[in-house]
Amino acid sequence: MNLRSKIKRVPEFKGVVFWDITPLLKDKQAFGQCIKDLADCFRDKEINVVVSNEARGFIVGAPVAHELGVGFVPIRKKGKLPPEVLSHSYEKEYESDVIEIRDDGIMPGDKVLLVDDLLATGGTIKANADLVKKLGGEVVGMGFLVELEYLNPRKFIGNSFDIHSLVTIETPEES
Repeated sequence: MNLRSKIKRVPEFKGVVFWDITPLLKDKQAFGQCIKDLADCFRDKEINVVVSNEARGFIVGAPVAHELGVGFVPIRKKGKLPPEVLSHSYEKEYESDVIEIRDDGIMPGDKVLLVDDLLATGGTIKANADLVKKLGGEVVGMGFLVELEYLNPRKFIGNSFDIHSLVTIETPEES
């Protein structure tokens, strides 16, 4: 199945090229294949928990956790989780942000898979990894539906992670 054909390019959406995954999510075969394929990339990693950032990351992360037979832990924006939480501030392209995770969400030594819908600049997923590490977890992989290769996110994240993306987009002009 051509997953790329299910992702639509939306030029000039809020000033950027937006890659819309909703047609892929609507297609039950394509969506199911994505979940299985992402899980398959990490089945041999002895993962304890899948962690995803709100909100679109939840759409992918929770079913991947189910497919792997492990738990799911959300990372949310500041003030969205009940105490006790661990917070982490980080810089995004145009602003700073604060994310939080329950302080009991990750146990020391947990092997964690980070999952998100899209890898763009790498700032958010790197912040997720930093938060997991603060709790003593080990990030054993990162999985994405889409990677915007033209933004060089792997250069920012570094090469110490096992990263799998199901669809790679090389240029913002790609149709």
